[in-house]
Amino acid sequence: MDFVYQDISKMIDHSLLNPTLTVSDLESGIELALAYNVASVCILPYYLKPCAERLSGSTVKASSTIGFPHGGHTRAIKQAEAKRAIVDGCEELDMVVNISKVLSGDWDYVRGDIKAVVDVAHEAGQKVKVIFENCYLNDDQKIRLCEICSEVGADWVKTSTGYGTGGATHEDLKLMRAHSAEAVQVKAAGGVRDLDALLAVRALGVTRCGASATKTILDECRSRLGLAAITIGAPKSPEGY
Repeated sequence: MDFVYQDISKMIDHSLLNPTLTVSDLESGIELALAYNVASVCILPYYLKPCAERLSGSTVKASSTIGFPHGGHTRAIKQAEAKRAIVDGCEELDMVVNISKVLSGDWDYVRGDIKAVVDVAHEAGQKVKVIFENCYLNDDQKIRLCEICSEVGADWVKTSTGYGTGGATHEDLKLMRAHSAEAVQVKAAGGVRDLDALLAVRALGVTRCGASATKTILDECRSRLGLAAITIGAPKSPEGY
């Protein structure tokens, strides 16, 4: 095999964004992410602060969403969300482009929107993943977004929120890798639910995957590598959230 466990675990942003998740679910998800040593926990914004506190001292980063899931927030609100997230301990911000403006061809607005969040994050030493929601876009629109993200210095381009009509496809991932600057990484979101699917997108140049099937993926990874299974302890819920 051409990978070790951490090569795979550090590709995963463990997704805790489903609106029906309870506080107990969020806490259990954070503990799972720590136990499996993933790249980050992408969590509902209201629970970002206790998440960041729990992850402190680990190599698992706290991440959250900006303008999620439709991207239609005003620029001022996206900037305010970004600033609040950073105060709450966010290290990686997953922002949604203004899909309506992309479809309208208002590229100056789209560029300004992305740059506003990237600038806030980079000023604080944090990173941004820009979500396209490819299921609604044509290839020309995806390519232009890759170019804009490269111009403004986004850290990742990302396929989808997981809440649109479709997720990551190999065709889109190849296109995004081909049309983004070398320094811009590619994140797949939506549809990566097992180890073989993750390995397939890794071969296309993907460095991150948004996943809720983290345990399934990483249990299989550990099994193939001959590593012991992971046991997760009971989480402790902080008060006040």
